[in-house]
Amino acid sequence: MADLSFPPHPAVAIEAIETVWRGRTAVQRVRYSLTGFDGRRVGPATWEVVRRGRAVAVLPHDPRSRRVVLIEQFRLPALAAGLDPMLIEAAAGLVDGEEDEKAAARRETLEETGLTVGALEPVGRFILTPGVADETIAIFLAETEIPPAPADGTLRLTGMAHEHEHIRVLAVAEDDAFAWLDAGRIVNATTVIALQALRIRRLREDGGR
Repeated sequence: MADLSFPPHPAVAIEAIETVWRGRTAVQRVRYSLTGFDGRRVGPATWEVVRRGRAVAVLPHDPRSRRVVLIEQFRLPALAAGLDPMLIEAAAGLVDGEEDEKAAARRETLEETGLTVGALEPVGRFILTPGVADETIAIFLAETEIPPAPADGTLRLTGMAHEHEHIRVLAVAEDDAFAWLDAGRIVNATTVIALQALRIRRLREDGGR
């Protein structure tokens, strides 16, 4: 797992760090004080932080057929939140150590969708749950040739067996994916950002239509 220290910041004084759990992720209990916007000292306060590190996500799209590749998989935390746990998402995963983010993006796309992508167009780097975790995600669009799919859109079933993944890979018309966004069917924030970025790109290419 990556370094679990905190980088220095002129407004923050870290007084104590206790790693209370270290497994697939780490959980730390941190005691800190902060210089507020008015110059007064705030704290000390204690906060729990989930340390997840860097992640990447890729939305493969085919500009010729105007289709995108998404995945559908079970998410236990979504079930805990009272949502449908079979989420529609962009291919995504954690960066391994000091791995380059673009290399990680290509690796995760191949592992989760079976597709090889070349040039990656950065959308941005975002923090997902800043009140809880340090996880950031770099999102990319990637042009690729998407093979034909049957009527239900399923390209293949895949997933890493040692991670107990069971993933359905979907080839979806862009307009259908955008309609899923508008209908609230896609609740994964990373996927919403990626699809909105592609929609904006398409609007520009089509002259704002």
